Amino acid sequence: MENLTLTGLLKDVAGKFSNRRAISVSGKFDITHSRLHQLVEHAASRLLAAGVVPGDVVALTFPNTIEFVIMFLAVIRVRATAAPLNAAYTTDEFEFYLSDSESKLLLTSPEGNTAAETAAAKLSIPHATASLTSSDSEISLSFTHPESNPDYSVSSLVNDPSDVSLFLHTSGTTSRPKGVPLSQLNLFSTVRNIKAVYKITESDSTVIVLPLFHVHGLMAGLLTSLGSGAAVTLPSSGRFSASTFWGDMKKYNATWYTAVPTIHQIILDRHTSKPETDYPKLRFIRSCSASLAPTNLNRLEESFGAPVLEAYAMTEATHLMCSNPLPEDGPHKASSVGRPVGQEMAILDENGQVQGPRSKGEVCIRGPNVTKGYKNNPEANKAAFQFGWFHTGDVGFFDEDGYLHLVGRIKELINRGGEKISPIEVDAVLLSNPNLAQAVAFGVPDDKYGEEINCAVIPRDGVEIDEEEVAKFCKKNLASFKVPKKVFITDFLPKTATGKIQRRIVAEHFLAQISTAKVPKFGA
Repeated sequence: MENLTLTGLLKDVAGKFSNRRAISVSGKFDITHSRLHQLVEHAASRLLAAGVVPGDVVALTFPNTIEFVIMFLAVIRVRATAAPLNAAYTTDEFEFYLSDSESKLLLTSPEGNTAAETAAAKLSIPHATASLTSSDSEISLSFTHPESNPDYSVSSLVNDPSDVSLFLHTSGTTSRPKGVPLSQLNLFSTVRNIKAVYKITESDSTVIVLPLFHVHGLMAGLLTSLGSGAAVTLPSSGRFSASTFWGDMKKYNATWYTAVPTIHQIILDRHTSKPETDYPKLRFIRSCSASLAPTNLNRLEESFGAPVLEAYAMTEATHLMCSNPLPEDGPHKASSVGRPVGQEMAILDENGQVQGPRSKGEVCIRGPNVTKGYKNNPEANKAAFQFGWFHTGDVGFFDEDGYLHLVGRIKELINRGGEKISPIEVDAVLLSNPNLAQAVAFGVPDDKYGEEINCAVIPRDGVEIDEEEVAKFCKKNLASFKVPKKVFITDFLPKTATGKIQRRIVAEHFLAQISTAKVPKFGA
């Protein structure tokens, strides 16, 4: 019987593709799959020696470094739970996340993180650092936390599909962030699904551009590659840089990359201002975590000569739910997030009845990649798990070809005098204007209609456009009741760590300034 754990899969890969490159730190060193396995086993034994036991939650806050990869895999290897955290959090935010996850240990790079360490100290959570040192081409792990049992062996531990291996939080844009426990089976299932739809093999290579504390970069970029015998490259700086991206892609023979629309936009801007002399031949480019403007999808394909495949994902599904297919498996539709991958998906009405093609309803899923429930949140679980399905909170419909089209979030639909309007639809029209780089529509209270539509837009670099021009464009491309009543021109829109514009925060900001002649910057 198949092991159905991510750690079991990685062990098999280490044996099957032992001498193939697994991870490169750009310009510094390469690590094979077998060497990575050895480093993870060694780090796992050090965790056990330091007193980490199965079931413990270990928080990690690192840049995108080899140390993070090794320690993440070591934590789940000892049947503990890894809780990656954004290094940019404030002390208060770290305190919330460390407390909510019930972390028993905080791991950082040797440089540390003052905010995280302060929060950990306040909660009496021990702090340790992890680093790799290179000596005579040997890479060894230095773990500074005092050892309590240095002779403990990891070989006696066997991972189980039910082990909770990953603990993440939802973005919390509309309410308190919810804790999402994900099991070895969840991780294994998503890796299998991503491998299958994109046909990732040991011949593939990618450069990581997304933060590994988020499910998109972690699952799609890193773990699927490692679980396929493929290779990943980490930027030498530990973070994405447009100036080094294509150099790394070419040097390490990349065949694909995955990113959020914000990163794609930066890559396109760089291509316009400082194009490369040549670009690598890519099998595909993937976009996920937020809606990609059709104009940008077309620009990416024209600029880099590869199909751009939009996907649909969420933390509770351990990332992937839908994707547009590779060209040989079917068309990719710019207006759709593709077809379901590796789990059941249905459109349900309010009574739990499955809807047919073109009928709108809530997108619901079930399968081995889906979390069993939020941590310590019975109210959220009751709302999310109904009729035998997990309810995503997204409204959408299937077309006749089985492709999913998203309409919006249930809580974000704008009710203008009884007309339900999807802000995503208005976003798409705004983003089809070649003079606009970013745009977001949102609802505001209105005495006459109950709610009215406003929007905020960022013009493309070097373009001057006013509110009237944007409004005229909308009137040409939208039904009159969907045209934003007010347009705000700005130079910044707040986003989540995954690149999603924070619609609610934008709405609150501009609503507060609606009576003033000049709109201040966010945070001013």
